[in-house]
Amino acid sequence: MAEFIEDGVVCRVSGRLSQVEVVKLWSERDTLMSKSVQVIDLSALSYSDSAGVAFLLELLSLAKSESRKLVLSSPSIQLLKLIGLYDLELFFSEEALQGR
Repeated sequence: MAEFIEDGVVCRVSGRLSQVEVVKLWSERDTLMSKSVQVIDLSALSYSDSAGVAFLLELLSLAKSESRKLVLSSPSIQLLKLIGLYDLELFFSEEALQGR
């Protein structure tokens, strides 16, 4: 199961974010993080499938609908493959994708 741990304006996501976890987390998506979070750090996320990526994009969409700035950063190598496969680079901060 994925964990969302806040540290100031950063929320670090760890664990797995697959379809099974997304189904469990879906009803909590607007309360997983406080409104002060600006960065979702994915460096500790060990696995994500396409449902996990869709969930992350939903979190971005929720923030945008509330006029809040929120970016995804530090995707793992496994997640970078999905980002490239689905052409999702625009949803990740440029710094997050450099050097990977």
